[in-house]
Amino acid sequence: MSLEIQANERIFLSFYFLVDHNEDINAVTFDNAPENLQMTSNEIKKDIVSCAAVETTNIIIKEMGDILFSILIDESCDIFTKEQMAVVLRYVDKNGYVVEHFIGIEHVTSTTSISLKEALDKLFSRHGLSMSRLHRQGYDEASNM
Repeated sequence: MSLEIQANERIFLSFYFLVDHNEDINAVTFDNAPENLQMTSNEIKKDIVSCAAVETTNIIIKEMGDILFSILIDESCDIFTKEQMAVVLRYVDKNGYVVEHFIGIEHVTSTTSISLKEALDKLFSRHGLSMSRLHRQGYDEASNM
């Protein structure tokens, strides 16, 4: 099971927990919703997870502000042998604590250094991050990184 699928399942389970423990939300979802609004199809689950991931990432990026940060990257294949790159941001918050946040998985065409750099550029562009604020990089000792 790929990391993206596992993350999606965790987010959906968190949503399900929220529904189960909040009376206002529970009153209009799942069993209490009209039959055509059950939100149980895979497509709707993916949309909910995607929205939650985008909002969470936006909050993380906003929380970082203009401080310097590091990235941790690991590349691997999923069960379908599709190449992917996991990206984590590490920074020191306003209180002096080291914080690490998983930002996402980028699918790459290959694990060559050029392909990984292009995927990283795309990720930075999508989230409004600047290479000039990148202080350090961490990898798993792979020669292509």
